[in-house]
Amino acid sequence: MDFSGSHILSIDQFNRSDIEKLFSVADSLEPYSSKIKVTRVLEGAILGSMFFEPSTRTRISFGASFNLLGGNVREITEVGSSSLAKGESLIDTAKVLSGYSDIIVMRHPDEGSVQKFAEASRVPVVNGGDGANEHPSQALLDLYTIEKELSQNKKSIDGLRIALVGDLKYGRAVHSLCKILSLYSDITIKLISPEALKLPVKLAEQLTKANIEVIETENLEEGISEVDIIYVTRIQEERFKDKKDAIKYKGLMTLNQSIYTANCEPNTVIMHPLPRDSRNDANELDSDLYENPNLAIFRQADNGVVVRMALFALVLGVENQINKFSKPVNWKINRDL
Repeated sequence: MDFSGSHILSIDQFNRSDIEKLFSVADSLEPYSSKIKVTRVLEGAILGSMFFEPSTRTRISFGASFNLLGGNVREITEVGSSSLAKGESLIDTAKVLSGYSDIIVMRHPDEGSVQKFAEASRVPVVNGGDGANEHPSQALLDLYTIEKELSQNKKSIDGLRIALVGDLKYGRAVHSLCKILSLYSDITIKLISPEALKLPVKLAEQLTKANIEVIETENLEEGISEVDIIYVTRIQEERFKDKKDAIKYKGLMTLNQSIYTANCEPNTVIMHPLPRDSRNDANELDSDLYENPNLAIFRQADNGVVVRMALFALVLGVENQINKFSKPVNWKINRDL
């Protein structure tokens, strides 16, 4: 893929060499994401951040990533704060806001909406999540995390054994992750969900065509045994037509330390795209896992910054100019507390 000037809308755009290139740039940017150095390579550039659904990590990390490259961010955080509430079309909004921005990140509740917006935009658009469809940057940071966590045990993504747990029907992060894992070999995926929340048939067929071994079960304890990664997702309550239907699935797939100890290999890594639902009736990852060194959810969230920095650098064509505009930071803070 020619990253420069491209929209980033789907994992389908990527092959393994694209991912390797992205991860190489991300590795080179770690001194900047960890605040050892700063760069102003995107000084004067403007990111249009358009989030029409609630978001914490994705919205803030995209904004922070752009700021860390020296750019500025302008945000819309809900439909009601934009002219869409007055009846303006996505196409008109795209044509206008792409005149104010150099790149746009968009999240929208409707599947295909970001694609439609991108078709009318005059600048690159990055999909920050479109309904239950896809979340490509999440899949990229998840894979980056998987690679780093596996490397600690001298393993690689080829040969990965992973359990996907929870709402596999509506979880767009899971959908994009399945697509990206289809590019690798000797993969085993255990799909653990209630029958009504199974992975969409189209995605399951894509995994099979990619020669991925797929094992489906509704039993959490059975599913999380003999895997390298457990990837847990919350029940996507906002995707249900009747929110009351979501209640019966909450808490069915709760992972805690005792279940982990009884069923998992010692180095099994725990991941979650976050937010995790910590309410008593859900609690898919129990707080007693905080002390488990294999709980990678916060390392995973941190990786979102450097991966999104790499996306911006590649799409805006500055990946080879980063160091030219860098200098040491003027402050110091301990983030290891």
